[in-house]
Amino acid sequence: MIFLKLFIVFSKIGIFNFGGGYAMLSLIQNEVVEKNHWLTNAEFTDIVAISQTTPGPIGINCATYTGYTSVINEGYPVWAAILGAVLASLSILWLPFILMLTISKFLLKHHQSYIVQSIFRVMRPAIVGLIAAAALLLMSKENFSSWDESPFAFIVSVLLFCFAFVGTRLYKIHPILMIILCGIAGLLIY
Repeated sequence: MIFLKLFIVFSKIGIFNFGGGYAMLSLIQNEVVEKNHWLTNAEFTDIVAISQTTPGPIGINCATYTGYTSVINEGYPVWAAILGAVLASLSILWLPFILMLTISKFLLKHHQSYIVQSIFRVMRPAIVGLIAAAALLLMSKENFSSWDESPFAFIVSVLLFCFAFVGTRLYKIHPILMIILCGIAGLLIY
Protein backbone atom coordinates (compact mmCIF):
# COMPACT_ATOMS: atom_id res chain seq x y z
CA MET A 1 0.00 0.00 0.00
CA ILE A 2 2.84 2.41 0.82
CA PHE A 3 4.28 1.93 -2.68
CA LEU A 4 0.99 2.88 -4.35
CA LYS A 5 0.69 5.96 -2.10
CA LEU A 6 4.26 6.99 -2.93
CA PHE A 7 3.54 6.64 -6.64
CA ILE A 8 0.31 8.68 -6.48
CA VAL A 9 1.67 11.42 -4.21
CA PHE A 10 4.90 12.02 -6.13
CA SER A 11 3.18 11.77 -9.50
CA LYS A 12 0.78 14.48 -8.33
CA ILE A 13 3.68 16.63 -7.11
CA GLY A 14 5.58 16.07 -10.35
CA ILE A 15 2.76 17.26 -12.59
CA PHE A 16 2.68 20.61 -10.73
CA ASN A 17 6.45 21.07 -10.92
CA PHE A 18 6.44 24.56 -12.38
CA GLY A 19 9.39 26.65 -11.29
CA GLY A 20 11.77 23.89 -10.25
CA GLY A 21 12.54 22.16 -6.99
CA TYR A 22 12.21 25.11 -4.64
CA ALA A 23 8.77 25.88 -6.00
CA MET A 24 7.63 22.33 -5.22
CA LEU A 25 8.98 22.23 -1.66
CA SER A 26 5.73 23.48 -0.17
CA LEU A 27 3.81 20.83 -2.13
CA ILE A 28 6.17 18.10 -0.93
CA GLN A 29 5.97 19.33 2.66
CA ASN A 30 2.18 19.39 2.57
CA GLU A 31 1.96 15.85 1.24
CA VAL A 32 4.69 14.09 3.21
CA VAL A 33 4.43 15.94 6.55
CA GLU A 34 0.88 17.24 6.86
CA LYS A 35 -1.27 14.72 4.97
CA ASN A 36 0.60 11.40 5.07
CA HIS A 37 2.82 11.93 8.17
CA TRP A 38 5.74 10.11 6.55
CA LEU A 39 8.17 12.68 7.99
CA THR A 40 8.14 15.15 10.85
CA ASN A 41 8.68 18.84 10.14
CA ALA A 42 12.20 18.57 11.60
CA GLU A 43 13.00 15.58 9.35
CA PHE A 44 11.67 17.49 6.33
CA THR A 45 13.88 20.47 7.17
CA ASP A 46 16.85 18.10 7.41
CA ILE A 47 16.14 16.51 4.04
CA VAL A 48 15.87 19.94 2.43
CA ALA A 49 19.33 20.78 3.80
CA ILE A 50 20.73 17.42 2.69
CA SER A 51 19.06 17.71 -0.71
CA GLN A 52 20.67 21.09 -1.27
CA THR A 53 24.14 19.75 -0.59
CA THR A 54 23.91 16.54 -2.63
CA PRO A 55 24.19 16.49 -6.42
CA GLY A 56 20.96 16.59 -8.37
CA PRO A 57 17.69 18.49 -8.31
CA ILE A 58 16.30 19.21 -4.86
CA GLY A 59 12.82 17.85 -5.64
CA ILE A 60 14.15 14.49 -6.78
CA ASN A 61 16.51 14.28 -3.81
CA CYS A 62 13.59 15.01 -1.44
CA ALA A 63 11.49 12.36 -3.17
CA THR A 64 14.29 9.79 -2.91
CA TYR A 65 14.83 10.40 0.80
CA THR A 66 11.09 10.43 1.53
CA GLY A 67 10.55 7.19 -0.38
CA TYR A 68 13.30 5.47 1.54
CA THR A 69 12.31 6.81 4.97
CA SER A 70 8.58 6.19 4.60
CA VAL A 71 9.10 2.54 3.64
CA ILE A 72 11.57 1.98 6.51
CA ASN A 73 9.11 3.60 8.94
CA GLU A 74 6.42 1.15 7.76
CA GLY A 75 8.66 -1.72 8.90
CA TYR A 76 9.86 -2.98 5.53
CA PRO A 77 13.46 -4.21 5.01
CA VAL A 78 16.19 -2.05 3.49
CA TRP A 79 15.84 -3.57 0.00
CA ALA A 80 12.16 -2.51 -0.02
CA ALA A 81 13.15 0.98 1.16
CA ILE A 82 15.56 1.26 -1.76
CA LEU A 83 12.71 0.27 -4.06
CA GLY A 84 10.55 2.96 -2.40
CA ALA A 85 13.28 5.55 -3.01
CA VAL A 86 13.55 4.61 -6.68
CA LEU A 87 9.75 4.57 -7.08
CA ALA A 88 9.33 8.01 -5.50
CA SER A 89 12.14 9.44 -7.65
CA LEU A 90 10.71 8.05 -10.87
CA SER A 91 7.17 9.05 -9.90
CA ILE A 92 8.11 12.70 -9.58
CA LEU A 93 9.72 12.58 -13.04
CA TRP A 94 7.52 10.56 -15.38
CA LEU A 95 4.55 12.92 -15.88
CA PRO A 96 6.63 16.09 -16.39
CA PHE A 97 8.84 14.16 -18.81
CA ILE A 98 5.87 13.05 -20.92
CA LEU A 99 4.31 16.51 -20.69
CA MET A 100 7.50 18.23 -21.86
CA LEU A 101 7.91 15.82 -24.74
CA THR A 102 4.34 16.49 -25.77
CA ILE A 103 4.38 20.26 -25.62
CA SER A 104 8.01 21.00 -26.54
CA LYS A 105 7.32 20.74 -30.27
CA PHE A 106 4.39 23.11 -29.91
CA LEU A 107 6.40 25.57 -27.82
CA LEU A 108 9.31 25.57 -30.25
CA LYS A 109 6.95 26.34 -33.10
CA HIS A 110 4.77 28.92 -31.31
CA HIS A 111 7.04 30.41 -28.63
CA GLN A 112 6.56 33.93 -30.05
CA SER A 113 2.76 33.77 -30.17
CA TYR A 114 0.65 36.04 -28.00
CA ILE A 115 -1.14 33.14 -26.28
CA VAL A 116 2.08 31.36 -25.25
CA GLN A 117 3.63 34.62 -24.06
CA SER A 118 0.47 35.37 -22.04
CA ILE A 119 0.56 31.95 -20.39
CA PHE A 120 4.17 32.47 -19.33
CA ARG A 121 3.38 35.97 -18.02
CA VAL A 122 0.65 34.51 -15.82
CA MET A 123 2.85 31.64 -14.61
CA ARG A 124 5.75 33.84 -13.45
CA PRO A 125 3.99 35.34 -10.39
CA ALA A 126 2.65 31.92 -9.43
CA ILE A 127 6.17 30.46 -9.53
CA VAL A 128 7.51 33.34 -7.44
CA GLY A 129 4.68 32.70 -4.97
CA LEU A 130 5.56 29.00 -4.72
CA ILE A 131 9.22 29.82 -4.11
CA ALA A 132 8.23 32.40 -1.47
CA ALA A 133 5.99 29.78 0.17
CA ALA A 134 8.96 27.41 0.34
CA ALA A 135 11.10 30.13 1.94
CA LEU A 136 8.42 30.85 4.54
CA LEU A 137 8.00 27.13 5.15
CA LEU A 138 11.69 26.84 6.00
CA MET A 139 11.49 29.77 8.42
CA SER A 140 10.29 27.50 11.21
CA LYS A 141 11.41 26.99 14.79
CA GLU A 142 13.40 23.95 13.64
CA ASN A 143 15.61 26.29 11.60
CA PHE A 144 15.48 29.52 13.58
CA SER A 145 14.64 28.24 17.07
CA SER A 146 12.05 30.42 18.80
CA TRP A 147 12.17 33.45 21.02
CA ASP A 148 10.38 31.55 23.82
CA GLU A 149 12.69 28.51 23.83
CA SER A 150 16.07 30.16 23.29
CA PRO A 151 16.31 33.89 22.62
CA PHE A 152 20.07 33.61 21.98
CA ALA A 153 19.67 30.90 19.33
CA PHE A 154 16.81 32.82 17.72
CA ILE A 155 18.81 36.07 17.51
CA VAL A 156 21.89 34.27 16.16
CA SER A 157 19.77 32.48 13.54
CA VAL A 158 18.14 35.71 12.37
CA LEU A 159 21.50 37.50 12.25
CA LEU A 160 23.07 34.67 10.23
CA PHE A 161 20.10 34.75 7.87
CA CYS A 162 20.44 38.52 7.40
CA PHE A 163 24.22 38.23 6.96
CA ALA A 164 23.78 35.52 4.31
CA PHE A 165 21.06 37.46 2.50
CA VAL A 166 22.97 40.73 2.42
CA GLY A 167 26.25 39.00 1.58
CA THR A 168 24.89 37.10 -1.40
CA ARG A 169 22.49 39.76 -2.63
CA LEU A 170 24.38 43.02 -2.17
CA TYR A 171 28.03 41.99 -1.97
CA LYS A 172 27.70 39.13 -4.48
CA ILE A 173 29.52 36.63 -2.24
CA HIS A 174 29.39 33.23 -3.88
CA PRO A 175 26.68 31.04 -2.27
CA ILE A 176 29.09 28.16 -1.61
CA LEU A 177 31.47 30.50 0.21
CA MET A 178 28.49 31.91 2.14
CA ILE A 179 27.41 28.39 3.21
CA ILE A 180 30.96 27.69 4.42
CA LEU A 181 31.15 31.01 6.30
CA CYS A 182 27.79 30.47 7.99
CA GLY A 183 28.77 26.89 8.86
CA ILE A 184 32.00 28.11 10.47
CA ALA A 185 30.08 30.81 12.34
CA GLY A 186 27.57 28.25 13.60
CA LEU A 187 30.37 25.94 14.69
CA LEU A 188 32.13 28.73 16.59
CA ILE A 189 28.97 30.10 18.20
CA TYR A 190 27.46 26.78 19.21
